[in-house]
Amino acid sequence: MRFCLILGCWLLPALAAESAAPALRTASQIASVVRVDARSGRLVRTMAVTSGSGVSRARAWAGAAAVIDDYVRQTSEKYEVDPLLVRSVLQVESNYDPAAVSSKGAQGLMQLMPRTARRFAVKNSFNPWENIDGGVRYLKYLLTLFGDRQAPETLALAAYNAGEGAVIRHGGVPPYQETAEYVSKVAKKWREARAAAGIEAASPAQPQAAAYPVVEQFTDARGVLHIRTRSTP
Repeated sequence: MRFCLILGCWLLPALAAESAAPALRTASQIASVVRVDARSGRLVRTMAVTSGSGVSRARAWAGAAAVIDDYVRQTSEKYEVDPLLVRSVLQVESNYDPAAVSSKGAQGLMQLMPRTARRFAVKNSFNPWENIDGGVRYLKYLLTLFGDRQAPETLALAAYNAGEGAVIRHGGVPPYQETAEYVSKVAKKWREARAAAGIEAASPAQPQAAAYPVVEQFTDARGVLHIRTRSTP
């Protein structure tokens, strides 16, 4: 009896994963390709279709995205995060490429940095299920961390890109162009997804307003132009 219970506990998660991922088991059609990035010199891993007709390739990718979306929904509900927000992050981060690697070393669907993956017990960032679970838990952590501030989603997205330490140090979205653009892209996709779902669009603060203080300029009595940032109250 004890053997049966142990075997059942071991098999159920494995069977669930197998039944949930038929579209990702298309090794003859989708393969991992490693190449050297011309700008950074780093090895970059991407996904490539290796065989089959155009129709089968399209079906393989569409099927994989559908399975990933379903798992995103389940995981988002588990950790109480808006699945439309998670999907928007995933689209901007990797565009559904489970083997994506950024020039900075972020990996997988949710582009987890190795240190972040370790923080959230992700052993293999190229495993879609582990990666999504870790990414959603990290996003939940950030939403909770900034939950008592104005526009917590905006701050959470900025922290997902630049790290929570940078957001805390700057008291808002850090003055990094990459982070401002990232927040804007994800927020735009999130608004569009909510509108398509018939949900009233959220209105996160504009990242540029938080990232860049107001610039003032004046000319003194000697005709010298002075430029300074306005101090926040």
